[in-house]
Amino acid sequence: MPGEVCRLLTIYTPAASNRNMPAAHAGPATRAKRSVPDDHPIALLQAHTLPALVQRELTRLILAGALKAGAKLNEVDVAQRLGVSRGPVREAFRALEESGLVRLEKNRGVFVREVTPAEAGEIFELRALLDEFAGRRAAERATPTDVAALTSIVDRMASAAEVGDADTCFDLNLAFHDRIVALAGNAKLAVLYRRLVNELALARRAAFEQAGTLPRSILEHRAIVATIASGDAEAAARRLREHVMASRERVRRAREAPPPPPRPTTASPARRVPRSTR
Repeated sequence: MPGEVCRLLTIYTPAASNRNMPAAHAGPATRAKRSVPDDHPIALLQAHTLPALVQRELTRLILAGALKAGAKLNEVDVAQRLGVSRGPVREAFRALEESGLVRLEKNRGVFVREVTPAEAGEIFELRALLDEFAGRRAAERATPTDVAALTSIVDRMASAAEVGDADTCFDLNLAFHDRIVALAGNAKLAVLYRRLVNELALARRAAFEQAGTLPRSILEHRAIVATIASGDAEAAARRLREHVMASRERVRRAREAPPPPPRPTTASPARRVPRSTR
C-alpha cells in the first residue's frame, strides 16, 4: 500500500517544493545516512510496526491527560480517530495493559487505568525503593556529562515553572527520573520503573497543578543532582527516597483538594498514524 503510506505521511509532514532538490547521480547505489529526526514519520515507519505506533500515540494521549483516568476506549472509535484498522488497535490495547496504562475487562471493554488511593500508596512505597537503588547507582556511575544533562533538565523545569507551565514541568520531571534510572544501568529496573510511573501518571499530573508544588519540586530535584554530583551514594539514595515520599504526600493532597478551574489543554489532538507496509 505505498500510495496509502504516502497519503498518510502528508498528515505529519508540511508540504515542500522539490524544485531545488539536487538531481540524482548515476553510479553505484549507496545507502545514505538517514537525515530525518527519530520522530519523523519515515523514521517511525522504519523503526516500528503499526501496532507500536498506535500504542505510542495512545500513550501520548493518556500521559497528556487527553484521555482521562477511567475513560472507556472504544476499538472502532480509536481506529477511526487514528486512521487505522481495528487489528493494530487491539494489539496496542494489549501492550498498554502490560505497561500499566489501561485495564481490559472481559465483556466490558478497555478503560484508562484508574488507581485507588490505597493502590497509589503501595506503588509509591515500591517506587521509593527503586528510586533509592537508582540514586545510589547513579551517584556511583554518573560522569560530569551526566550531571550536566540532569542539571539542564532541572533548569528547563524552572523556566517552565516561572510561566506556570505545569505540563512541560511534568514531562521534564519524567525525563529527569528516566535519566537517573538509565544511569543505574539495570534494564529490568527500567521496565518495572516505567510501569509504576505509568500507573501513577494521571494522579501525579494533577498534583503538579497544585499551588506551590512546582517550586518545591524543583528544589528537591536540585538537591538530588547535587548529591549525585558529589558521588555520595547513600546521600543520593536518601534524597531520592525523600523526594518520592514527598511526591506521595502531594498526590494525596491533590486528591483531597477541590478540582481546579478548567483551563485550555496543551495536549495536541490525536494524529493519524502512518500505516506500516510490514
